Amino acid sequence: MTNSLSEKSGTPIAEAISLKVHYRTANSGSMGRAAAPVVRAVDGVDLAIAEGETVALVGESGCGKSTLGRALLRLEEATEGVVRGAGKDLTVLSETLLRPLRRSMQMVFQDPFSSLNPRMKIEETLSEPLLVHGLATRREAKGRVAEILDVVGLDPRVAQRYPHEFSGGQRQRIAIARAVIARPKFVVADEPISALDISVQAQILDLFEDLKGRFALTYLFISHDLAVVRHIADTVAVMYLGRIVEQGSPDDVFGNPLHPYTQALLDAVPVPDPERERHRAITRLSGELPSPASVFVGCRFQSRCPHATDYCRANDPALSPVAAGGHAVACFLHTGNADFRHSKQA
Repeated sequence: MTNSLSEKSGTPIAEAISLKVHYRTANSGSMGRAAAPVVRAVDGVDLAIAEGETVALVGESGCGKSTLGRALLRLEEATEGVVRGAGKDLTVLSETLLRPLRRSMQMVFQDPFSSLNPRMKIEETLSEPLLVHGLATRREAKGRVAEILDVVGLDPRVAQRYPHEFSGGQRQRIAIARAVIARPKFVVADEPISALDISVQAQILDLFEDLKGRFALTYLFISHDLAVVRHIADTVAVMYLGRIVEQGSPDDVFGNPLHPYTQALLDAVPVPDPERERHRAITRLSGELPSPASVFVGCRFQSRCPHATDYCRANDPALSPVAAGGHAVACFLHTGNADFRHSKQA
């Protein structure tokens, strides 16, 4: 069963439909005879991202966030389902047909220390997208590089320097400049501030917001930290073991979290008031985090959920709307299932 959710109005700028991305791991059986386990990194996701929207995808490490983001850009191949972008079904396009569309879809990676080529000057790194897509001559690219460096808050004269000469925050500004210099429509930002000092994180978030308004960008912003995305997101999608388990506006998800996993994530965010932090009740998850190579029967959160019943262990909840405005959850506690209510009473 996939995460189904009512479609947003208009044609999405990026969309996953019943998307699965599975990996077969190394064969560990004797003489290779045993079937290799399958890691279900993304296991049935529907997600529509409207033009101009910032969707924040949050969840623990290993839940499939980065794989979903890469699959939306066709940097990972879908095992099943459809990925749409730029009004086309990307899953059926050859590399030749896909290449012209890549200009409109870009990515900012997590680690600014490994995402930049150490042998290339900054001018070469930033000119490359313009030259590859035929958007500028080398002479024109030089001027465009100076402009985008100024936009991201760096002195254009740094174009002749190498990545190792910059701090982590400066490198991430360069990586962001590389992603937006070709004027894409859709940008996937994969944990873009998690490797940075706390003092720099707010500056980079402000830069993302500034660039969104300046260049009319649409974002998928991936993070494991709910506190980070609260003020940048238009929509928050919470992911757990390859599935989206809750989705809604920041007011919905932060003000009225419905899924027990979302509640636990929010409880893990420290309160800035030391006295309140010391005395507040915290929902702690019990049980072990299942392996994404597990074959799931029923709700995949059942082993850690304080509300799980036999009904949850036998049935798989779909992501279903619970209120007007798009708030949706994959949990029988809130979807009005009579059989679940009966199992709770029993």
